[in-house]
Amino acid sequence: MVDGIRIGTAPDSWGVWFADDPEQVPWHRFLDEAAASGYTWIELGPYGYLPTDPEHLSDELASRGLRLAAGTVFTGFHRGDDQWRRAWDQALAVAGLASALGAEHLVVIPDLWRSDATHEVLEPRTLDAEQWGRLAAGHDRLGRALLEEFGVRQQFHSHADSHVGTYREVERFLHETDPAYANLCLDTGHFAYYGGDSLRLIEAFPERIGYLHLKQVDPDLLCDVLKGDVPFAGAVADGIMVEPPLGVPPLAPIIERVARIDPDIFGIVEQDMYGCPVDHPFPIAERTREHIFASTGAVRVS
Repeated sequence: MVDGIRIGTAPDSWGVWFADDPEQVPWHRFLDEAAASGYTWIELGPYGYLPTDPEHLSDELASRGLRLAAGTVFTGFHRGDDQWRRAWDQALAVAGLASALGAEHLVVIPDLWRSDATHEVLEPRTLDAEQWGRLAAGHDRLGRALLEEFGVRQQFHSHADSHVGTYREVERFLHETDPAYANLCLDTGHFAYYGGDSLRLIEAFPERIGYLHLKQVDPDLLCDVLKGDVPFAGAVADGIMVEPPLGVPPLAPIIERVARIDPDIFGIVEQDMYGCPVDHPFPIAERTREHIFASTGAVRVS
């Protein structure tokens, strides 16, 4: 019998992308509904959305029976050495808060080549060899510093509209980085966005899977998104990320395979729904958790 991975959720599944957007679900309602949905583990979401005082946040989580799995930062190391200070300033705040609450992971997302706010194309879609070298070196440096300063592990998150999204790009990232300092937050939806096969990646690099984001995409809409070059934010508004089991990839085989690698890995449910009505996420969160727990025995609450 395989022990199950730890299942949680995130503010993203409540439509939260920014720290202070007044149209988003208020933070206290997110916490209430995450707990009411049956989850124990959550992520911070954008820094500043949840309370940033460790004692305050600890009290809010404890009062609802919630625990913290990870925080998130954004990086642009491919642009040059001047990006280090920006990344480390974020890490000091986010990893500092997360580690104070017992979290051992930091999800690190590369900057997008196309703005998710304005849809403006900001830079070329692919990196040259020199930029790849800077990106890899930056993430190795960040991962080492996170371990030494906070005891927190970097989990790199490939992303739609970023320079690391396809199977070959993720593979290159893994080949050019040190597994001691940079492993993957495998986001099943973002990886499928560019045709990536999560099971194939897990089989090829089992030792590099450190964290999961559980997500599905609508395969029919995805074809239109890619053909029409629709920006990721626009695709999200159109419903590109869907409630399981309505999309791809199937989550149970991925969860079961990862549980055999390491049952302590987190599987955080993340359905991008930015811009949704505030009453929309809660019933989806309940149904998604029920689906995951009903479809595989390789999960646990805490």
